[in-house]
Amino acid sequence: MKIFLGLVILFVSLHAKEVNIYTHRHYPSDKILFKRFTEQTGIKVNVVQANSDQIIKRLEEEGKYSPADLLLTVDVGRLYYAKEKGLFQPIHSKFLEEVIPPNLRDKDGYWFGVTKRARVFVYNIDTVNPSTLSTYEALTNKKYKDSILTQTSSNIYNQSLLASIIAHRGEKEAKAWARGVKENFARKPTGSDRDQMRALAAGIGKIAIVNTYYVGQLINSKNFSDKAVSEMIGIFFPNQGKNERGTHINISGIGVTKYAKNRENAIAFIEFLCSMEAQKIFTSINYEYPINKNVSPSELLQKWGNFKEDNIELYKLGKYNAKAVEIFNEVGWK
Repeated sequence: MKIFLGLVILFVSLHAKEVNIYTHRHYPSDKILFKRFTEQTGIKVNVVQANSDQIIKRLEEEGKYSPADLLLTVDVGRLYYAKEKGLFQPIHSKFLEEVIPPNLRDKDGYWFGVTKRARVFVYNIDTVNPSTLSTYEALTNKKYKDSILTQTSSNIYNQSLLASIIAHRGEKEAKAWARGVKENFARKPTGSDRDQMRALAAGIGKIAIVNTYYVGQLINSKNFSDKAVSEMIGIFFPNQGKNERGTHINISGIGVTKYAKNRENAIAFIEFLCSMEAQKIFTSINYEYPINKNVSPSELLQKWGNFKEDNIELYKLGKYNAKAVEIFNEVGWK
């Protein structure tokens, strides 16, 4: 990797010494990596930060006049949408194709995952025996009446989870699942994933559907109350049985914009984010799972144990996003 990165640095040194990133991510790990990339390559990283909808709309409006070289965002549904809008250009990188599993990148090279997160169950350790938990599908059981906590249907993570159920089990079963979980809500969906875990600790509900990295953030929070919350919850990876598909996985991902002025610098940046050095920073500071198959998760994540991942081709989560939104609306999942 050092020889490879050295060749990249030599090449980009002959071109403009900057790369412009539109990003939805807002984590300390990213600031460290922006700085590290500049130190190693001499390429200045210019960042515009906003939510994904704003970024995508801005790219559309700017067209060929956009200064953006890269779009970095969370959830594959947004990457799929950006590709469909014609906002990316395809790239080829032997390194990226070697270290990123095929299902976690676009088959035509329009976008690449840079980190993984699993959407899991978190439970109140005083009221739930983890041996009674099993699958996403089981959450529709009437025994979970007034027990389930989660975000609203407008949350992209929930949309992608439902899209995965559509892909695996079809629209009819996906609709039945959404309706069944809605009927078992402990309260009207509200707040962030961290808010669901705080509610568990406060005695509201018994099981929350959250992303793993939020659990890590809570455990390592400098906020005393959040640290206390983390001591009252446990984590469970659904669908781990022999004949089950595995726990739902999503990504943060990145693509080179259609009108990138600094294309080679942009490719170098993506390769840097997927290098062993950068992947270790992602997993140790933001508690995300590494996308590079040669990098191990951080010590905290390893404590949670190994688990079977759903290896669905992630583009399908974007493909079925609109249908997922339609189903949520139909069943009244607010």
